[in-house]
Amino acid sequence: MNALESPPEIDERLYSRQLYVLGPEAMRKMATVTVLVSGMKGLGVEIAKNIILAGVKSVTVHDQNDAQWSDLSSQFYLSENDLGHNRAMVSRHRLAELNRYVLVHSYTGELTESFLSPFQVVVLTNSSLKEQQRISDFCHAENICFVLADTKGLTGQLFCDFGEDFWVHDPLEAEHASAIIRDITQGNLGILTVACDGDQGQGHHFEDGDWVTFSGVEGMTELNGSEPRPVRVKGQDCLEVGDTSSFSPYRCGGIITKVKMSQKHSFTDADKMVELAQTLPGDQEPLDEDLIRTFAYGCAGDLSPINAFVGAVAAQEVLKVGAGAIGCELLKNFAMIGLAAGQGGNITVTDMDTIEYSNLNRQFLFRPADISKQKSEVAAAAIKLMNPNVNVTAQQNPVGPDTEGFYGAEFFLGLDGVATALDSLQAREYVGERCALFLKPLLDSGTAGTQGHAQVFVPFLTESYGRSPDQEKTEHPPCTLRYFPSTIQHTLQWARDRFECLFKTTAENFNAFLTDPNFLETPELEDLELLELQIALQEKPLSWEDCVARARRLWERLFSHDIQQLLHKFPPEHETSSGLPFWSEPKRCPLPLSFDFNNTTHMAFILAASRLFAQTHRLDVSEGCATACHIQLDLHLPPFEPSLGVHIPLTEEEPQGTFDKTRLAELRQALAKSRRKLEAQGAVMSQPMEPVHFEKDNDSHLQFVMTAANLRAENYGIPPVDKLQAKQIVGGIVPAIATTTAAVAGLVCLELYKLVWGHRRLSSYRSSFLQLSEPLLNRFQPLADKVTSLVPCQPMTRSCWDRIDVPGVDAKGEEITLRDFRDCLQREHSLVLRMLLYGQALLYAGFWNEKKIEQRLASRLTDLVRCIPGQTVPKDCPLLVLSVVCEDEDDLPPVHVWLQPRSSNCVL
Repeated sequence: MNALESPPEIDERLYSRQLYVLGPEAMRKMATVTVLVSGMKGLGVEIAKNIILAGVKSVTVHDQNDAQWSDLSSQFYLSENDLGHNRAMVSRHRLAELNRYVLVHSYTGELTESFLSPFQVVVLTNSSLKEQQRISDFCHAENICFVLADTKGLTGQLFCDFGEDFWVHDPLEAEHASAIIRDITQGNLGILTVACDGDQGQGHHFEDGDWVTFSGVEGMTELNGSEPRPVRVKGQDCLEVGDTSSFSPYRCGGIITKVKMSQKHSFTDADKMVELAQTLPGDQEPLDEDLIRTFAYGCAGDLSPINAFVGAVAAQEVLKVGAGAIGCELLKNFAMIGLAAGQGGNITVTDMDTIEYSNLNRQFLFRPADISKQKSEVAAAAIKLMNPNVNVTAQQNPVGPDTEGFYGAEFFLGLDGVATALDSLQAREYVGERCALFLKPLLDSGTAGTQGHAQVFVPFLTESYGRSPDQEKTEHPPCTLRYFPSTIQHTLQWARDRFECLFKTTAENFNAFLTDPNFLETPELEDLELLELQIALQEKPLSWEDCVARARRLWERLFSHDIQQLLHKFPPEHETSSGLPFWSEPKRCPLPLSFDFNNTTHMAFILAASRLFAQTHRLDVSEGCATACHIQLDLHLPPFEPSLGVHIPLTEEEPQGTFDKTRLAELRQALAKSRRKLEAQGAVMSQPMEPVHFEKDNDSHLQFVMTAANLRAENYGIPPVDKLQAKQIVGGIVPAIATTTAAVAGLVCLELYKLVWGHRRLSSYRSSFLQLSEPLLNRFQPLADKVTSLVPCQPMTRSCWDRIDVPGVDAKGEEITLRDFRDCLQREHSLVLRMLLYGQALLYAGFWNEKKIEQRLASRLTDLVRCIPGQTVPKDCPLLVLSVVCEDEDDLPPVHVWLQPRSSNCVL
């Protein structure tokens, strides 16, 4: 890029997920890069697709050969009509549709040095060894980044040459670790102790060699803003932070944050591998140092997206996936390998979402013309173009308890396997439970930035899908958010809650207050909701000027008066009952703010809040800081006066209300009086408010939350957050990039082959975790099925896949009664029935009176289920799943009652 050229603008709507992986600076650099991809067979088109989706400046695809029949099994942009035509020429048109910001060219000539010279990156696939050596030497001499990739069946190679020396400016992609500082000692090797609370969990997340910075440290202020320094782990809550002997004594406060440091890489690093090899036991054969060095050069490269898989499998499998980013890649791979392309085969793809603009960056089956269409329908149509023989059904239902009418026993029993590409942990757990219940293999996958996983679960071979403790969502205690924040996550969540209360809940309560005479008797109303409702009635704006004035009063209350009220209750010198300082880590003593017209954050909050007040009251907006400043100059605000009857909880166990009973009663009485006044004026039904629902892509919404969070962070001495970080945290955005989704989908399909072939050895399967930014790929054998002993010292065992099968029809073909069911359990399994449940509904209990028991025993099982409110049993239902409690038995497996004749006897 010419020095006089301005950096390219980034389409944040399109690249929203990818921005959180690469960052704005890397995205801008990438948008100036020109790339050549040579070889437009299956591997080459995969690489070109992912590079174009990522958003480089231009991609030139090269191939001198025409499309052949064998290409159709992996090159998803070729069809029978393209046979005999040049692969690059045909592929260019489809690749160009992927990203309107990327220029896509095709080239069919020789790769001469004059042609190669303008490119910054050259990717070579499907080439001879002689061609690889020639182009590699030229690129190295001309300082052109060179990547060589190739696949042969299930094997592959990757080699990267980025020059003699190159810098990696962002080697780590994980979120920065940070911790609150409790203490720092003075010494040649200063020891830092982190503060732990229940909200953050125990200990820290730093490792030896991490580089860190400091902020907000009081006393040892020399650390604030200093150059990053390395740390060493000395314990669960202790770090060695280098020489602090010349620094001032530590007093209190501060945050330690992990930072990303640039790393220089050189090809001379291969010599280190030779040195390592020399340490092998001496009785080994002589080492071929040239071979080792050559191998090391290849290991220095980056991990490319996994190639689409070659070959066709005539399968009659039914797999169920979503049509998100991974779902698109899975469907493409399914089409290429011929899954469900035979008679009787079918893929059911379900996704309730419609296509959004940001999906186009990663979900390559979609185009701009598809925006607002159903993902599943567009994805199904797209893979039919890739393989017309594939049988696919598109549906638009979520997967969960509410849709068991669609995805009940009959549906799952008809499947051969399930593949999930779900964002929701709850949905994944639910599907995992259904697969365990109906004994179906499950392929689970997911990504977060350059990290991804692919796991396989096989009935009676591996463990079933289960909850991972580290996937639990952290919930911040209310008292921490409202009074004692210590991280920017706390202040962002507080700001998000303020948005919800001020502009949505208050508007809904206001409208209910006007229309429902009994509204104030609602027990679920929180005290802050009542306070905001009272303010909304007293300060109802009638113009833009009123909105600005109310926003200014809100600023004063949130960032000055509320803080002064907290300090009135707990002054800076306050001590606990044990005589210890109250304001000690993790509690940070706040300071009230003074409004400043010249402070951009202060004014940005006023404007954002004013717009939202205007929207909720259906008023016109007059933009501009000058207007807002002029209005505020005439505004006189009363000084702070301590409020009585205010309760500040110190723990999560205490009542979280702000007001005591007396103050709360006074508030309700004042609101009741206001309603009577409105009734007398005949104004009860007039001018309802408009609730505003938070949208992370709405600039006004995000501006309010970000500025409110940063102002509160300033109150508590917490480093602020920028717009991109605020959007990610508040919006719960999971970073995503096309390369990871493609890699994960490929790993899933490797395990799919084994399931289709019916492998029954645990050692045949592999689960995978990868991180492309390092690059790192861990593949390991899944955990074996957990088999537990039913009785100590007895050989009888039970697996999580076990169930009790009971025939639901007798020898005459008639449905069994509850008595038949009870007798079968006792006769075949020596189980004495005490309770029978369908879901949470009780169908039978041994403690009922004799008459009720006899009535139930004489009833058919399906009739008992139909008596449950809201439950139906279709005539063709093949299976009832029941739970039993039996005498002297604990934790029995589910019972499957087969309502259609089965040849096998009921067995455990």
